[in-house]
Amino acid sequence: MALIRDVKGKSPVFGQNCWLAENATVVGEVTMGDECSVWFNAVVRGDVHFIKLGNRVNVQDGAVIHCTYQKSPTSIGNQVSIGHNAIVHGCEIHDNVLIGMGAIVMDDCIIEEGSIIGAGAVVTQGTHVRAGSLYAGVPAKFIKSVSNELRSGEIERIAANYTKYAEWFKD
Repeated sequence: MALIRDVKGKSPVFGQNCWLAENATVVGEVTMGDECSVWFNAVVRGDVHFIKLGNRVNVQDGAVIHCTYQKSPTSIGNQVSIGHNAIVHGCEIHDNVLIGMGAIVMDDCIIEEGSIIGAGAVVTQGTHVRAGSLYAGVPAKFIKSVSNELRSGEIERIAANYTKYAEWFKD
């Protein structure tokens, strides 16, 4: 069973039909929408500020979602994929976004709707990624606009697949 615990009187709140891996950790002021999944060794730690996840958010293996004390909460929209070993910290991620494997999104960043952050990218503090943009590199920079094919082939496909995969693990 996943590690779910209160911190300073604040407890995680889960929407309907969420799935948490046995060794996932969700603590503190965390609110999840419906059909979210938190995978093996992933951590969602709302101990120093709040974290809000919309519907159909998947937090893949080894990913960390955190925030900054009294300064930067983390807000994630609907149908967002947080790739394996990614770090999402004190930022705002809008709907239909893919954060690639091993990417880092720092405090006070805004990632607008329909964007992709490439694997291994480092989105530095305060970066504003406009809607429909692909950012990659260290530090992350604009590469190109996300095409309809890329949006449906990656952003939407991965989010839908993780909703399906979570069903495989439910008793």
